[in-house]
Amino acid sequence: MSTVARLTRQKISTTISPTALAYLERLIEKGEVPNLAEAIDLAIERLLTFENRERLERDTAAYFANLTEEEDAEEKALESALSQSVTGIDFDR
Repeated sequence: MSTVARLTRQKISTTISPTALAYLERLIEKGEVPNLAEAIDLAIERLLTFENRERLERDTAAYFANLTEEEDAEEKALESALSQSVTGIDFDR
């Protein structure tokens, strides 16, 4: 973490469950983070990523659920064209 981020940290005092503390301590023990403050930051970052993915999934499903027949046909044509254009590309390379 950068020095600037450390200088802008907010001090808080709270209590957490034993399970939450054990999770944070495991992050430190595994070497993913050096201290409790950064373990909390990492846990929150992971939660925000998860929430963003859920929102994207929900929004995408709503988009496709509300397409007109014409829009659906356009999406399927685009899907087919894109699928054909990437044939033979090794994405794992």
